[in-house]
Amino acid sequence: MIPAPRTAARQGTDLLAPAGPPATPARHPAGTSGEPAPPAQAKQRDAFFDNAKYLAIVLVAIGHAWEPYYHGSRTAASLYLFVYAFHMPAFTVISGYFSRSFDMRRDRLQRLLTGVAVPFVIFQTIFALFRYWGGDTESFTLSMLDPWFLTWFLAALFIWRLTAPLWRIVRWPVPLALAIAVGASVSPDIGTALDLQRVLQFLPFFVLGMCLKAEHFSLVRRWPVRIAAVPVLAGALVFAYWAVPRMNDAWFYHTDSAENLGAPWWIGALMQPAMFGCSLVLTACFLAWVPGRRMWCTALGAGTLYGYLLHGFLAKGSRWWGWYDAGWVHTPWGAAVVTFIGGAVVTLLCTTPVQRVFRFAMEPKMSWAFRAEPRTGAAAAPAGKQPSTPP
Repeated sequence: MIPAPRTAARQGTDLLAPAGPPATPARHPAGTSGEPAPPAQAKQRDAFFDNAKYLAIVLVAIGHAWEPYYHGSRTAASLYLFVYAFHMPAFTVISGYFSRSFDMRRDRLQRLLTGVAVPFVIFQTIFALFRYWGGDTESFTLSMLDPWFLTWFLAALFIWRLTAPLWRIVRWPVPLALAIAVGASVSPDIGTALDLQRVLQFLPFFVLGMCLKAEHFSLVRRWPVRIAAVPVLAGALVFAYWAVPRMNDAWFYHTDSAENLGAPWWIGALMQPAMFGCSLVLTACFLAWVPGRRMWCTALGAGTLYGYLLHGFLAKGSRWWGWYDAGWVHTPWGAAVVTFIGGAVVTLLCTTPVQRVFRFAMEPKMSWAFRAEPRTGAAAAPAGKQPSTPP
């Protein structure tokens, strides 16, 4: 049975949770009897965002399940490009939205370390061991500056959130972030440290999310927008089918500059805004059809970090161990089964039992690693008196 949705007391432990802790519930004014009224009920998690995160992580897993079909089926390749055009941009926009309140306050920095940096270190290490054990590398190598496969997003989220206070003070944050992304796309010498190309090219989506308000998400969920989204999504699928033999799919990964993709530098200056606009429109169409009510999958939105990182072992292991070599896998019904398995596996990995088992790696408390918070007020000397000092 799917567990009931958790309240805001647990909010902040999943991949795209608010950067700041939930506010303490306010108390009602005291009654006429002089006794304080009971505290207000803790605010529930927003079902819309939990549904959006769950559906996005399902698309991530399905996209990885479709990857082996890319070169053998134009239809599968077009579906693959279609999904890759918006599933990570959607994740990044929501990440930015929940990072609006991030600042350099002590508790928020601690949560950034324990909820993003520590899982990055742990899974970067585990993935390195997994690659060596699975035969993907001849010798064991480990580098914290070279994110592998899924860990790039943790590195990016760490960097993006550290820059969040800066985006709140500049006058035109989204155009500036887009200019930075364009600069990355035309700069082949940025290097691979921390997957910086991808960090910078996805930056506009994060900054845009920081600039959005709740009413913007309500706007895209209006019925006129939902109806308009249907032909837009259909047109995007048709375009993806046309683009498969004509376009380098690496543009959708945002991992390389234009020159590294074999194009002149000025193509990058054109493609980056075009890809941003395309992904933004498809993200809006995706969000338009995300349910806003509580459903069976709503609670799973709190476990997106678990599903995101853990499904990577199956996604890569299935290639190394030849799971796609079976003939039935490459039939239409076989592809449907693989799609179902991809969605089912990541759904299972987002559930509460899995979270309990792996919480030590995803949400370590690590109170031992931080100094005690300095006491203020209580230790201050009374007004007019100087604190005594040793002779």
